[in-house]
Amino acid sequence: MYKYLLLLFIFAGIQHRPTLYIIGDSTVQNGKGKGDGSLWGWGSYLGESFDTSRIAVRNFALGGRSSRTFITEGHWDQVLAQLKPGDFVIMQFGHNDGGPLDDTARARGTLRGLSDSTKDIYNPIMKKNETVHTYGWYMRKYVADTKAKGAIAIICSPIPRNMFKDGRVLRNGADYGGWSRETAATTGAYFIDLNTLIADQYDRLGPDSVKNFFPGDHTHTNEAGARLNAAAVATGIRQIPSLSQYLH
Repeated sequence: MYKYLLLLFIFAGIQHRPTLYIIGDSTVQNGKGKGDGSLWGWGSYLGESFDTSRIAVRNFALGGRSSRTFITEGHWDQVLAQLKPGDFVIMQFGHNDGGPLDDTARARGTLRGLSDSTKDIYNPIMKKNETVHTYGWYMRKYVADTKAKGAIAIICSPIPRNMFKDGRVLRNGADYGGWSRETAATTGAYFIDLNTLIADQYDRLGPDSVKNFFPGDHTHTNEAGARLNAAAVATGIRQIPSLSQYLH
């Protein structure tokens, strides 16, 4: 009887182990997450900061996606189908949201800002009519869906690009960084100002050192850059008690 009860206790503990789901674009998971082209996203290394015997970490981020297309292509539904009370969702979108709404290459853009404005388009890739919303609308949907499942939402501002002006990295507080912050404030989600956390480090390192994190362009990082970014995410998580308890 004792062994039976012990097994039940262990099984119950395993069943209730929470999961941290990571969603975002290629700066969070590049390609298949195997380092193709020496490129990595920070989501590939965030799990190393956690005690994964107590929490699972699953990276669902996908390159090329915006806050809109991660939903319209069904990737968000895949996460929602698994999301349980007590789980966490950490999200970072914005790098691809500034693209065209209805071009034949990507059709992934969102309307700028936080309003409830919409634009009706014909999507040439999905071959159907679509109502496109603002970046803020899609981000609010992620938070609302997460909360409806009894899970905890965390919004990150998009990581900075390797773009310096007068010796300082350009910030995105006036657009996607600011919009992500305001979305978190109005929805009650947690917020990690990842853009500022990383940009401050880039400023200290200087452009000559930072360029070594970007082997191909000004957006996508190599392993060293991804690890620096993941450490910055972990720093932000330390201000979230419900999740920081699982950090090493």
